Amino acid sequence: MKKKADNQKTDEIDKTELLNKVRLSINEKCQDWVLFQNGTYIIFDHAETIPDIENEAIKLMKGFGPVYVQTPSEDFDVTDLKKTEGWIVSGHCYGMYTYVNPKEINWKTPDMEAIGLHGRNKRELDGRNPVIIYVNRKRIDNVTSNPF
Repeated sequence: MKKKADNQKTDEIDKTELLNKVRLSINEKCQDWVLFQNGTYIIFDHAETIPDIENEAIKLMKGFGPVYVQTPSEDFDVTDLKKTEGWIVSGHCYGMYTYVNPKEINWKTPDMEAIGLHGRNKRELDGRNPVIIYVNRKRIDNVTSNPF
């Protein structure tokens, strides 16, 4: 078993696993997206019209990531994934989703409300302290890069 760093909880997944799971959760047609450290990602339509996708992602995350009581930011929907294990939690911002891995849920049979609350909490963390860990852009040429 892989040893976790002292500051990493045992139920967290590493960045490479997170990136792979998120890639599998996104429709292949969606090629422009930004992933934050707690698993929230933003898919951009028409990203070619956005001068700085990273700044735009941080702006959206700060605006729509935090949860405020008795506002639409508390709402969420949970989607069971087909291509990989886990769930996607969506909220009140179009194109913003949070990946939840089964390793993060400590119940044998978690219900959708528990998954949704966990995903919403992860989005809250990304909204309060947005740290981008990966940017996926539409390939213009045949060059590929190492994500880490």
